[in-house]
Amino acid sequence: MIAIACDHGGYELKLEILDYLRRNNIAFKDFGCDSTEAVDYPVYARKVTAAINENSCDKGILICGTGIGISIAANKVPGIRCALCTDCFCAEATRQHNDSNVLALGGRVIGPGLAVKIVDTFLNTEFSGAERHQKRIDLIEK
Repeated sequence: MIAIACDHGGYELKLEILDYLRRNNIAFKDFGCDSTEAVDYPVYARKVTAAINENSCDKGILICGTGIGISIAANKVPGIRCALCTDCFCAEATRQHNDSNVLALGGRVIGPGLAVKIVDTFLNTEFSGAERHQKRIDLIEK
């Protein structure tokens, strides 16, 4: 199950990603927001990260205007490794090396075609399990 949320700056891109998830029969929970009316991104970051930490969702997708603010908010939560990605290489690498459990995107930075490819890469790439990568994740979690 994928947890997804956005602020007003990411709303339009979230709609595109929801369409991708539906077309590919990927289960998700949408935690808002539901319009382009201004809201505070930390509220939505907390909703997604809570769903992951409570094990009701496996991974998360967060979207704000740049992806920066919402990724900072998500990374304040213990157990969350949120990666702001602007290309497929970063999405693949963060899953393989960092076992990132949340993807952040900038709705005002990348277009929907690229965003969907990044989401697809993130969701379909496994953590390598390599000892050196696990060691680094363990150091982050301390």
